[in-house]
Amino acid sequence: MPAKPRGTLYLVPVPLGEGGVAPVLPTLVQSRVRGLRNFVVEHPKTARRFLKQIGTDVPLQSLSMAILDEHTPKESIAALLQPLLNGQDVGMMSEAGCPAVADPGAALVTLAHQNGITVRPLVGPSSILLALMASGLDGQRFAFHGYLPADKFGRVRSIAELEKESGKRRQTQIFIETPYRNNVLLADLLAALSPSTRLCIACELTQPAETVRTQAVSAWRKSAPDLDKRPTVFLLLA
Repeated sequence: MPAKPRGTLYLVPVPLGEGGVAPVLPTLVQSRVRGLRNFVVEHPKTARRFLKQIGTDVPLQSLSMAILDEHTPKESIAALLQPLLNGQDVGMMSEAGCPAVADPGAALVTLAHQNGITVRPLVGPSSILLALMASGLDGQRFAFHGYLPADKFGRVRSIAELEKESGKRRQTQIFIETPYRNNVLLADLLAALSPSTRLCIACELTQPAETVRTQAVSAWRKSAPDLDKRPTVFLLLA
């Protein structure tokens, strides 16, 4: 008896902010997403808002939305594969940008591979790569570290370690922070880093207030921006 065909797990990028869909998502990507009936999302409310923007082939209320967020028990993730195992395609979305990058969705992607399910990433905005592209820092050797420790001691120690590693490997170090803690992180960066280390601050990428600037820490110390509640990617190169 032939094996039952399995669905495809589509990784669906979404806009990085409140801007429109058209400038950041190709028409073919929007068309592919419109045809999906099953989704795995972080927050159904924001997922529905995104889907309403691009339009869907069936009423929004008829779509299936399972939740995968930081609170989802590990033992519950396997159940999210069931539609795929039944031959149905599934779209996975994060809150912003590309799913499964600095995002709990990576766990579902791992299980999909383990079960022989095709995983297809769709084209869309990645704040990490957009920031690296615009930074002027080393794009051949780089590392993304997600969030630095929340406690000040751990955060300052991590900053020192990243700077040391950057100088040793000539490697761009990339990291992010919860927007309301951006100013705290920036203050620690400016206090802990060497004056000659180059620091890029990339804010609100793809949004009307987008700003990307790279300069030495010594220059940032003279005029530090207010990053409060502004989605930001930080990059440094010692």
